[in-house]
Amino acid sequence: MTSALLVIDVQRGFDDPSRPPRDNPACEDNVRRLVDAAGARGDAIVLVRHDSVEPGSSLHPEHPGNAFKPVLDGVDPDLLVPKRVHSAFHGEADLDGWLRARGIGDLVVCGIQTNRCCETTTRIAGDLGYAVRFALDATHTFDEPDRFGGPALPAALLARTTAANLHGHFAEVTTTDAVVAG
Repeated sequence: MTSALLVIDVQRGFDDPSRPPRDNPACEDNVRRLVDAAGARGDAIVLVRHDSVEPGSSLHPEHPGNAFKPVLDGVDPDLLVPKRVHSAFHGEADLDGWLRARGIGDLVVCGIQTNRCCETTTRIAGDLGYAVRFALDATHTFDEPDRFGGPALPAALLARTTAANLHGHFAEVTTTDAVVAG
């Protein structure tokens, strides 16, 4: 086992109807394709769960939204990483130590949100020396307000910006099809 799939925050709370519009309706199907391919290859599967410390958050551990989405039903991860911050490398489990102890140097990142926890985890993984493939079409994000009062920034634009930020610097930005093909 030299590769691991990191499935970031694929939780029910992200389906909360109060959230802004999202991009990539195929995200969850692509996440499942990656999980199935990783399992078939014998790669490690790491599920990451955001345990919000905000009592009203749909991702708070006492809220039903903290649970993984049904797309992950039946997945028995090699490691579960609960976290309270953006990066899976700063979670309650020592992800870096766990990966290194198993000689895992190649990572595939997918999940929610493209430009937050997925991007942050990927940046740190790249800085730690991991070879990272970021499966952009197996992530999604939400429209964001413009800090300077302009129109909302569309989720699809934020995803493309993440791809530009990461590719060639922290990771290879790729597709689910490419990862599944090997």
